[in-house]
Amino acid sequence: MTKSVFYHAGCPVCVSAEQEILTLIDPSQVEVVHLGEARDRIAEAEQAGVASVPALLTPSGNVLHLNFGASMADVKG
Repeated sequence: MTKSVFYHAGCPVCVSAEQEILTLIDPSQVEVVHLGEARDRIAEAEQAGVASVPALLTPSGNVLHLNFGASMADVKG
């Protein structure tokens, strides 16, 4: 993986974190995935270790959980 992946669910906490991440990291180096719109990527996020959103998956495979917006159980509905 060469880019970071920012997973979120579209809630205000997630949107705020997305804006902050994109000011800290070059936006061309971050793939933003809205799990409410890309539900087919939920399993991918869980497999990577995402337990709640917003979360940033780094190129080295580490998951950084940022501020609590929603659990993956909530995202899956």
